[in-house]
Amino acid sequence: MRQVGPARAKKLTLIPLVAATYFMVSGGPIGIEELVGEAGYRSGLAILLLIPLLWSLPTGLMVGELSAAIPAEGGFYVWVRRAMGPFWGFQESWLSLMSSIFDMAAYPAVFVLSLAQLWPAAAQRHHGVLISAGLMLLCLLWNLFGSKAVGNGSLLLGFLLLSPFALLIFFALLHHAAQVGLTGPPPRRDLLGAVIVAMWNYMGWDNASTVAGEVVQPQKTYPRVMFTTLAAIALSYILPIAAVWIAGLPSRVWTAGSWTAIAALLGGRWLALALIVASMISTLGIVNSLMMSYSRLPLAMAEDGYAPKCFARKLPNGAPWVSLLICTLAWMAALGLSLDRLLMLDILLYGASLALEFAALVLLRLDEPALARPFAIPGGTTGAIAVGIGPTALLCAAAVRNRHEMLGSISALSLGLLLMAAGFVVYWMLRLSQKPADVTHSSSNDNSAGGSTSCGRAIHT
Repeated sequence: MRQVGPARAKKLTLIPLVAATYFMVSGGPIGIEELVGEAGYRSGLAILLLIPLLWSLPTGLMVGELSAAIPAEGGFYVWVRRAMGPFWGFQESWLSLMSSIFDMAAYPAVFVLSLAQLWPAAAQRHHGVLISAGLMLLCLLWNLFGSKAVGNGSLLLGFLLLSPFALLIFFALLHHAAQVGLTGPPPRRDLLGAVIVAMWNYMGWDNASTVAGEVVQPQKTYPRVMFTTLAAIALSYILPIAAVWIAGLPSRVWTAGSWTAIAALLGGRWLALALIVASMISTLGIVNSLMMSYSRLPLAMAEDGYAPKCFARKLPNGAPWVSLLICTLAWMAALGLSLDRLLMLDILLYGASLALEFAALVLLRLDEPALARPFAIPGGTTGAIAVGIGPTALLCAAAVRNRHEMLGSISALSLGLLLMAAGFVVYWMLRLSQKPADVTHSSSNDNSAGGSTSCGRAIHT
């Protein structure tokens, strides 16, 4: 039986989970700058309004239904395993953990680049790696206090992150028709590139599902979290961009990292410094919340026999301390690789895992029609199929658009396919190494839509 988890007083409630999900998906307006440069103001804002409807809303609906119906620790791993068996459940977790290596190695590098604008020595010699490791250790310590501490901390970080943008909006509206102070190259238009940037900045909704066993009334909470977070993210993107457009700045000034220069023009150096600090806060919040999410995957796999049993050990507050420690050490080992955050690689790995989740949604509709679904996508099985069309089409377009991105001498597409194939090999190696007694059919509460996280998942192929 899977452990019920921490007591109610130590669990996540609606608003802290919204804040943590905000960082898992977005991390604020920082990172959206290139979209305006590639699409212009009018088309850029249209994309920011359209992509949530085709990409985020369908994914949020899927996460809302499955999290409410099967509120188990491990989230999307549990859904895919239940719908498609342990082999595909393992692949779902494998894809997410492989993707996490690139994500969690890249975010601290962004933190160092931001810090270097205030303290240039941060990017010199080995300082960057040491600072990145320190960021990881800080988030590890924070996570050891439990998911509630991460959620409450995300609320504070979110306030600190968005406050400078609120001031930027205010000064932008005061500087109507300001046309001086910034220059840039001629406008370059790449609408598909802008769409991919938007997808990137609306990606990761399923990450919140892995802590379902540590959420108060997950059946009611998760659907509300999806809709509330989507609205918060869309507004935090659209409002600052619209305000700068009103201020009259040309779209050609929008390039990667241009928020600082725009803030300096509209509010002065002090506001530019505040935006630099906001960028660091954004990175801290992202790493902290994703560490909470990813660390629950080895926990769930250990309870199913596909990871060492020690990964299932928890502190009284529910924090999987062994999983947190081992994952953090793995991510820290990748820091020295100086990996770029390759868009194609992340989209390929994430897209494959997301496709499995949408498949699980449909299969569970077909195989378990009696499963209690406190929140259900309208339209029955047809509706469940329909919500996957938009995200799948966008993922295919993004894969085609970025198939030639390179990591050294190997393409991101080739590396992604190799990592996928490795998941097949690792699974069968684990199967062959298991003793017959280890391959058991655990008791199941799978048809319950209650708060139990003891969803028995048989180890069979």
